[in-house]
Amino acid sequence: MTDNDAAPGRILLVGIGPGDPAHMTARAREAIAEAEVVIGYEAYLKLIPELLEGKTVVGKAMTEELDRVEAAWQHARDGHVVALVSSGDAGVYGMAGPTYELLLQRGWAPASGDVAVEVVPGVTALSSCAALVGAPLTHDLCTVSLSDLLTPWPVIARRLEAAGRGDFVVAIYNPASKRRREHIRRAQEILLRYRAGETPVALVRSAYRQRQRVEHLRLDTLHEAEASMLTTVIVGSSATFRQAGLMVTPRGYTAKYADGAPVAGERRGQSLSLGLAEWPAALRAWLREQAQPSLAAAMQRFDVPWGSALAAVADEAAEPETPYRSSPIDPADLPRHLQECREWPRVQGVVHGAGGTRMVCSATGAGLRWEGDALVLGAGGGRVEVDWGRVAEAWALAGACQHCSLELVDAYGDALLSLERLAGAGRS
Repeated sequence: MTDNDAAPGRILLVGIGPGDPAHMTARAREAIAEAEVVIGYEAYLKLIPELLEGKTVVGKAMTEELDRVEAAWQHARDGHVVALVSSGDAGVYGMAGPTYELLLQRGWAPASGDVAVEVVPGVTALSSCAALVGAPLTHDLCTVSLSDLLTPWPVIARRLEAAGRGDFVVAIYNPASKRRREHIRRAQEILLRYRAGETPVALVRSAYRQRQRVEHLRLDTLHEAEASMLTTVIVGSSATFRQAGLMVTPRGYTAKYADGAPVAGERRGQSLSLGLAEWPAALRAWLREQAQPSLAAAMQRFDVPWGSALAAVADEAAEPETPYRSSPIDPADLPRHLQECREWPRVQGVVHGAGGTRMVCSATGAGLRWEGDALVLGAGGGRVEVDWGRVAEAWALAGACQHCSLELVDAYGDALLSLERLAGAGRS
């Protein structure tokens, strides 16, 4: 509760949009008009001088976000209506998060009867910048901030890797500052592992403000661009194209429909032929078409984890002509299957590592054993081992040549260990 007898005030977390008053929402204007105190980053307050007349204005510098929240909290506890402003949207890299964090740490709750808090949404930098370059956000996208003031760089790098691997359109906030000049180059290097050099990129600086600047370039020339904290970078996906000065990411309509009708293999209003329920059948059909079928090749073609490829050829779903068949193994029954492997004359074990690396070892079946928490095959320098704690699934796999293997998979569906009986090993 408040420390005095004044009625509890309110904190209005207001997103003022990109900066042009024409792009501020009606509710944002109303909220600032209601406020007796307006608090914000000094540069943002300069964007709305006509809304500040007659108000108590508290301007703070960059990196003083918590000071802004503290000031808003104290004024609200004194019974005032406070507008705490952010550019863009207060909930997107804005002041909504820090405000709720601080208030919750102090025991505040929405229904406590204490200070009331309202989030007033605004037009984000992402959407305003996209509007200036075309329609780059029409399909799946993500945002990543390159500022390492609050987020460790290894975390940022992992997020860029995931965005690149997932083929998202990537909007990069805070790409550079006076201190940070190398971060955008490192981001470019990571994304170039997954995108072609000609991938369209747009840089928008100060969208809808007096010094607005829009620049179109390619991903392989991103390092040459001049970026700052006022710049938003939009990197296209593999489907994004640039034409007539516009950057466009297709939603998929023209790939599914032609001349007003669905293309061959697709149905109006239905999931794609590679939808959630449909893609396993497509994978099996592809395998049946191959002169030399390979489940590993199918996994790569359909870009799915090994565990998903194994599930796609499961006995209950696979057609009779499917060259691979798999059966899931109950975890309680796995020790029995491993004991059967120990009875094979010779076993080949393949451990799958990062980046597609493989370690292969062959040994007698008796060479398969436990050492602590590891399952080990072989001895000395010729051995492979797997941390048993990482095993989440097990499958029995039968292939086109009647060979059979035991497949161990982790929680992400990635292959851990393949145990296969070597053909013609009965003479050992």
